Amino acid sequence: MENLDIKIEGMNCNHCVKAVQIELEKLELNSSKVEIGKAVVEFDSNLVKKEDIYSAIEEAGFTPVK
Repeated sequence: MENLDIKIEGMNCNHCVKAVQIELEKLELNSSKVEIGKAVVEFDSNLVKKEDIYSAIEEAGFTPVK
């Protein structure tokens, strides 16, 4: 398992949090916790790549800081 602590730019409300959560739930993650401005994700790198996680955040309309 890998853990990824991601700073996310552009988030400023709970609607933003929900939008990111919805996109991350589409991935096979072990767990994810999203707060305004950040996400903590636990995943199996054999199933999900870091770039998939970053892409999901971008799909929600926000910018992950890599």
